[in-house]
Amino acid sequence: MLRFAALCTMLAGPALATGLEIEISGEGANGIVRIDLLEDVAPEHVAQVAALAKEGAYDGVVFHRVIDGFMAQTGDVEFGKIGGDMRRAGMGGSQKPDLAAEFSDVPFERGVVGMARSQDPNSANSQFFIMFDAGDFLNGQYTVIGRVTEGMDVVDAIKRGEGRNGAVVGQPDMMKTVTVTD
Repeated sequence: MLRFAALCTMLAGPALATGLEIEISGEGANGIVRIDLLEDVAPEHVAQVAALAKEGAYDGVVFHRVIDGFMAQTGDVEFGKIGGDMRRAGMGGSQKPDLAAEFSDVPFERGVVGMARSQDPNSANSQFFIMFDAGDFLNGQYTVIGRVTEGMDVVDAIKRGEGRNGAVVGQPDMMKTVTVTD
């Protein structure tokens, strides 16, 4: 018996992407992180992230907000690239439209990838975060798009930020390349 999601995928045609491979480099982390994208949980968000990755928009984007014991945030394709004004990193998005929330019952556990947003639940665009630890208070409040399947040791090594907001001082670690896997 086919699962409903598999049946929908068959009817809609081939899947856009099933995962991401992120090569991270910097002072803290160096290595490959593989993420299983959850198309059946957040199809619109996964499609947008995959499209940005295919365009190369994430290449060279820094981890601008990293809070020890919580999460590492990246994906600001507008202001978060090396060589840009790092004081603005985390304030931008992409040329693509913001997305309506796709909340699910998938819990924010260690290794879960979620979409960053402003106070407006329908404002996610390009930024995402990877959980260092469980964050139950995020459940049902942010869209889950994936789960790290390999390279959590690399994620754990990402250079930490300072203060309550976790702003990274100096040279942040970055996503050197982000590729889509099928």
